[in-house]
Formats: sequence, structure tokens, C-alpha cells
Amino acid sequence: MSADDAELRLDALTRQWVVVAGHRQDRPNLPTGDCPFCVGGLEAPEPYVTRAFPNRWPVLTPGPALGEASGVDVLPARGAAEVVLYSPDHGASLASIGVAGARAVVEVWADRTAALLARPDVAYVLVFENRGAEVGATIDHPHGQLYGFPFVPPVPAREADVAARHGCAVCAELRREAATPVRVVAEHPGWRAWVPYASGWPFGLLLAPQEHIGTLPELTSEQRTGLAAALVDALGRYDRLFDAPFPYMLWVHQAPGMHLHAHLAPPRRGAHALRYVAAGEVGSGTLFNPVTPERAAEQLRAAARG
Repeated sequence: MSADDAELRLDALTRQWVVVAGHRQDRPNLPTGDCPFCVGGLEAPEPYVTRAFPNRWPVLTPGPALGEASGVDVLPARGAAEVVLYSPDHGASLASIGVAGARAVVEVWADRTAALLARPDVAYVLVFENRGAEVGATIDHPHGQLYGFPFVPPVPAREADVAARHGCAVCAELRREAATPVRVVAEHPGWRAWVPYASGWPFGLLLAPQEHIGTLPELTSEQRTGLAAALVDALGRYDRLFDAPFPYMLWVHQAPGMHLHAHLAPPRRGAHALRYVAAGEVGSGTLFNPVTPERAAEQLRAAARG
């Protein structure tokens, strides 16, 4: 492998893969000129509604499937890294483009998930978005990403293991929140949004279909619209909570046979206070949330569109 290639290196202490991508150190932190995602820009030369394309600075690159890796502690970082543009409007957001706009984004997520999973070098597809400089977003233009991993990453793998051992936790959470809806924030056709009982993030949310469905491509037309409506509603509540653009991390966990769901993890715990994940949390692997889920749900319910 050349110095420009990313590598998967096995952490001897955890037996988990780490992607070492030294070439990304040289990528620009901020555009030096016009926005590359606006129409006519570097990554969007033609008019578009939504657009997906390979990341110019990928952590995972196409290549032969890895196969068995037993006894090996370094491998090429195979897979895929793509960018998804939500709208040509530079000042928009996933919340502001409305249900029709968000539905178009959901369609791209589903189409690209199916296409990537059909590749021999991809075992798992993670849809995600970082919104705001507080979580490392370097371009304000509304966009997210998809990573196609050559293995199932540890967090979704752990969720799958819990489901296999104890039954579907998402189904169980949906039943609990329906019975005692103190943490439920909103419902849309086929979907529920709630603050998890043991949320590690202030104002964190889970969005899930009420039917046990495994992946984005499996969603019906009505369920895709329901997801779009749930996203627009939830993210709009974030922006109204403190009357300012609200930073967040969003990721979608999906796998055949599992229960599709989206995590929303905002780093803000107050109007002028960020919630930092510090050494005690990183070192222990245990999150400390200063905002009770019940109080967070109450505030988010109050942030409904007037």
C-alpha cells in the first residue's frame, strides 16, 4: 500500500478495526472560494435537486472484497465514501427543505444503500450527517454522507447482537413509549420520534418505523414520506428550541432483519452551552447526560411549529 492509501489497522486492546487515513490530513478544512456544492461549483457543475457523488477525500475506497482477516492486523481500507447534497439552496437545511425535499433525500439514501450493498467490498452502509461547526462540519451547504464499510462496525454490530440475544430492542422501546408517552415527541404516518429512556445526549432522539423493517430500501412509498416528515419535524424543533440553527449528528442504523432507526445526537445542552464528551466518558465508554430525557422531551414537544 502506498502512503496515499487508507489502512484498516486492528487495535490489539479492543480487537476493533481503526481506519488510518493519512491522506485526509491534507484536505482543505474550508472552501477557499465559492461553495463546491452550489450549482456550478466543483462538485455540482449542473443543476440538481439532490445529488450523490464519491467523496474527493475518502476514508474508504473501492477494491476487491477483503475476505477472511484472521491473524491479520492491517488491511487496505476498502469500501465506499459518498456525499449526498440535499438541495441546491446553500442556506437550506434538511429541516427547511420541507417534506417533499426530505423525501427526495430519503430516496437517494435508499437507492445508494441498495447500490452499495450490492458491491462485494461493502458489508454495511451507514447514512449520516454532521450539521454545524460544533460537530466538525466544514461546509455549510446542506449535505450528508454514506460510508460503505467492508465489515459491520462495532456499534451497529452490538445492537444486532443485543437483538439476537434479547429480541428487538427498538420494537420493545416503541411499545414502552406508546404505553407511557412521556418521552414521545411526535408521530408521523408509520413513524415515532422519542427521547430514549437512557439517552446519552441532551435532546437526543430516536426515529423508527412502527413496523419492524430492516433497511431504507425496504420502506414503502408511504413509509418513506413518513420518515421525511419525521425528520423535517424533529430537526425543525431543534432549530426552534433555542431560536437558532441547532448542531447535531445524525446516523441511520440499518441491516436486513434488524429494525431500521435513526439516531439524532445534538452536542448542545442549552442555548449557550455545548455538551462536550470528555475523558471520563471516552475512557470509560459511558456517556453522562446532564439533561433528563423526560425534560428534553417536554422542551421538544413545546418547540412544535406554531
